[in-house]
Amino acid sequence: MFRQGELKRLHVIRKVLEKVVKQVEAAEILSLSCRQVQRVVRRVKGEGDKGVIHKSRGKVSNRRLGDGVRERVIKLYRKRYPGFGPTLASEKLLEREKIKVSDETLRGWLLASGDWKKVRRRRVHRQWRERREHLGEMVQMDGSHHDWFEGRGPKCVLMGYIDDATGEGFGRFYEYEGTMPALDSFGGYIQRCGIPLSIYLDKHTTYKSPGKASLEEELQGIGPLSEFERALGELGVEVIHAHSPQAKGRIERFFGTLQDRLVKEMRLRGIKSIAEANRFLEEYWPIYNRKFAVRARGEGDLHRSLPKGLNLDNILCVKAGRVLRNDFTVAYNKKLYQIEDPVRVGQVKVHERPDGSIAILSKDRSLKYREILTRPVKEKKQPMRTGPPKTTIPPKDHYWRNFKFGKGRYDPGISTGSKL
Repeated sequence: MFRQGELKRLHVIRKVLEKVVKQVEAAEILSLSCRQVQRVVRRVKGEGDKGVIHKSRGKVSNRRLGDGVRERVIKLYRKRYPGFGPTLASEKLLEREKIKVSDETLRGWLLASGDWKKVRRRRVHRQWRERREHLGEMVQMDGSHHDWFEGRGPKCVLMGYIDDATGEGFGRFYEYEGTMPALDSFGGYIQRCGIPLSIYLDKHTTYKSPGKASLEEELQGIGPLSEFERALGELGVEVIHAHSPQAKGRIERFFGTLQDRLVKEMRLRGIKSIAEANRFLEEYWPIYNRKFAVRARGEGDLHRSLPKGLNLDNILCVKAGRVLRNDFTVAYNKKLYQIEDPVRVGQVKVHERPDGSIAILSKDRSLKYREILTRPVKEKKQPMRTGPPKTTIPPKDHYWRNFKFGKGRYDPGISTGSKL
């Protein structure tokens, strides 16, 4: 079973074998050395597609240090090197303690033990970036808020895509910029062009989760993922976040052109609704691309086609875990669903798709269900009627009526009704 990253590597290696991509370019795309690309190419030639699978998959690393070494290093760090950065601490452990631990291994140990916190790096001076070399190597995506209908229709957002190498454009109109429009528009891009190798996004909360990374996520080198990032990861698309608006200059200029030309085209056609605008875009994009797209420096299209058997609807959706109750019902988004397939009570996954449909899965098996429109009304228990409260008036010679405060003033004869 291939992982998405391995499918991406296999796709690029095939392009190398077809002499569409050079080995040097493949090394840059896959973040590998040229020698490693040569090794993978030889393995694919000799072993077939499984040659891209790493030989150590499923095995414990033979370079892993034991738990005893880890505990000893952490104790030494706390005792002799508190406040040292992982790089300096690893150098001192080798120099003074004769313990060889890489700085990244030590960083992971110290993060897990709470002895080190992630340090924020200073921003680097921005430089002009050259276009990518191949079509499909990277695509830029963003949402453009504008009065697209010039007051004739509702406010809307254009979810736009532009290929970094050629400037070919694509997009659809939506009511707002959010997770569902992003998932739906990316599905449309895949159907039209294929799966790109990477995507360039800003730090809108749709594209980057604002939450803090957990300790396990920091140790794995990942942060908290938005639903859109999660979907891109499952498809093997590398996510690159821009650190400033200036870094997204190409797509910003793309939107500037559309806000001038596309608005006027829709004015001429009297378009005043999102549905009409999206139908017009189907015929407009080929016209735009013939006029403004340029030829890529490298030959070949690096877009990947959808793998066979991959259900895109189960990836481009919002996923949520829910508990299947004892009466085989699932509650989601203030609605109740009755499961009709036999299944064990426990955790299930609810997939909410951009078209509004719901899928409920148990261990990747889709379950039949129906929505319960009227919930059973619980009978309210009436409180027991005990009748009116009884009032008791104490007699005149009762102890409460004749009690006197103060020392020595208590006369038991009064409470008993005896004569003085």
